[in-house]
Amino acid sequence: MAFTSIVLFIGVYLITIPILGNSQQRAFRLRRNWIKWGMLLFGIRITNIGKPIDGTALYVSNHLSFIDPVATCYYLDAFVIAKAEVSNIPFLSKGAELTGVIYVKRESKESRSNTRQALIDTLNSGKNILVYPEGTVSQDVTLLPYKTGAFKGAISNGYPVVPIAIRYGATKDIWNNTSLVAHFFKQLSHWRTEIIHEFGKPLTGDDGDAVAKMAYDWTLEKLQTDWKTLN
Repeated sequence: MAFTSIVLFIGVYLITIPILGNSQQRAFRLRRNWIKWGMLLFGIRITNIGKPIDGTALYVSNHLSFIDPVATCYYLDAFVIAKAEVSNIPFLSKGAELTGVIYVKRESKESRSNTRQALIDTLNSGKNILVYPEGTVSQDVTLLPYKTGAFKGAISNGYPVVPIAIRYGATKDIWNNTSLVAHFFKQLSHWRTEIIHEFGKPLTGDDGDAVAKMAYDWTLEKLQTDWKTLN
């Protein structure tokens, strides 16, 4: 069902390009509409706290599940930095291409360097960036150390950093040692997924490492907050 919905939405979008055109804003609307429809179909319930800031920023989030960017992009128009593995998934990769994804091969120094430049170029063009600075999925509520490259790129070019904290209501929703495709289908097969999604205040400074630590500390504090106090 999830795969079918992706094919349907992307197919309609591509067919209507000659009539309605192809723009980034239209692609972002496509993404939000698919997310809205998917939330209803797959029982995804998000409790959101806070909101994106006015103006361009780097958004950084902890990473627990395939659903993480789905939850955030319901509230935020942003280019997402994602593992190159996503580009191998039929139709999902096309949807990612249309709606704004920057791929990175984390094992490649050249790819990481190109991604950092793409991040800066995207911010300079007035578009937000969403990145997962742990560099991989944390398989429990322990927050992995943040890689600081994206922070340094944003801060050195005068852009604020907005931290995001994502929590799930059940451990079944956390990505374990499975492939991306397997997790994709497992995650969207659940009857109910409960998420708390929170935007923090924008962080600024002169030192990317220091800003990364502030974002990390804020996110870690949120992850340690009891779920019941927020419901």
